Amino acid sequence: MSDTKILVVDDESKVREHFTEFLKHEGFEVHAAENGEIAINMTRQGLYDVILIDLNMPKVDGMAVLRHLVDHLQESIGIILTGHATIKNAVEAMKIGAYDYLTKPVKMEEVLMVIKRALEFRDLRRENLALKKQLKNKYKFENFIGDSPQMNKVFRVIEKVADTDSTVLILGESGTGKELVARALHYHSSRRDKPLVPVNCGAIPEDLLESELFGHEKGAFTHAIKTRIGRFELADGGTIFLDEVAEMSPHLQVKLLRILQEQEFERLGATKTIRCDVRILAATNKDLDKLVQESAFREDLYYRLKVIPIEIPPLRDRRTDIPLLVHHFLENTSRNKKKKIKGISKDVMRAFMGYDWPGNVRELENIIERMVILTEGTSLTMDDVPEKIARKQVSEQPIKAVIPDEGISLSNAINEYERQLIITALEKAEWVKNRAAKLLNMNRTTLVEKIKKQGIDRVRMAG
Repeated sequence: MSDTKILVVDDESKVREHFTEFLKHEGFEVHAAENGEIAINMTRQGLYDVILIDLNMPKVDGMAVLRHLVDHLQESIGIILTGHATIKNAVEAMKIGAYDYLTKPVKMEEVLMVIKRALEFRDLRRENLALKKQLKNKYKFENFIGDSPQMNKVFRVIEKVADTDSTVLILGESGTGKELVARALHYHSSRRDKPLVPVNCGAIPEDLLESELFGHEKGAFTHAIKTRIGRFELADGGTIFLDEVAEMSPHLQVKLLRILQEQEFERLGATKTIRCDVRILAATNKDLDKLVQESAFREDLYYRLKVIPIEIPPLRDRRTDIPLLVHHFLENTSRNKKKKIKGISKDVMRAFMGYDWPGNVRELENIIERMVILTEGTSLTMDDVPEKIARKQVSEQPIKAVIPDEGISLSNAINEYERQLIITALEKAEWVKNRAAKLLNMNRTTLVEKIKKQGIDRVRMAG
């Protein structure tokens, strides 16, 4: 206990000396203050684990010291010393934040017991805070890894809506991290101690999804040999995350709309209505506006789900986050795969920055894992980069222009370079215009117009 520091605050010198002598004998480091003003100044200079505070002191009394402790010294435990005449004040002090109070004259054994309990309480509080922090860290915003304006905007919305019961619609391409957003919303809400139940609506056959969501009674359909509780019942009091919600059939969309409006449903084959307190989070990579216009998704359900929309940008639209993501995944993967990878070359990072990442963050993470596993070196180089990324890097190397002393016509140079690119693409595509257009990332009709303008068909016939 020698590392446990205790401060005794009392205006009576005999009390201070008695406490100090006893507690030092028990192995504590003990300091003393003769009034509240001195005590407050001492706490500004060092941290105390336990502060024993006499309530009845002149000028700055014990209540003022306690308020200072509660406001500024959350790691310290306050224990009140009081006479019989001021027990009412001691109870008030406990409401403010004191751990316990002792009535004078105090038995030293009782003091020791209360201090030990206070230290155990302090340690338990620290442990609980650490567990909560660990849980939050698992789903903290930094797990999305990003400092771009687009991601900071997403973080701000999550912070604002997490601890509400509002329905949230998470939009974004595959691999952007929609489930991470859902988990962050749940674990930063007051429902965090209740279940988070995810359902991938696109991965469950339509004829089974209804039973999966709402449950069924025994005999409700063939093979329903026993009653089954659905995901909405399992999520009662917590959160349900409906991923790929656009894949729901019109029939299930009606049932989901009813839950959003009435917070009730029936199991398949049942007549009893079940009420549920569930927050609904939904996600999709589809264009729901378009699906509503095509009557493929209910308009009323769409607006019920879209109370709070959160749109996650694709990785190609936040390229400044790529280095942060790369180093994060490299560190995690190296640790998990027990490989000593020191870093990544500038050429690799340049290649990553120039790639469009159609699979978004998930694709980047998978490629880093593959490179870490397969590399034979201690850092990742272009030899480790998948061909599709390396090839794009080579094809997009900047052209070094040469300008003669007499000058050059910019328009003629651009025109000639375009002509050579089109001919090269056509030759590579064996003069199949559709394939050549894909190589040049343009529409076939645009390519045909440029071929005519450049007279390239005539070049081919002349050859």
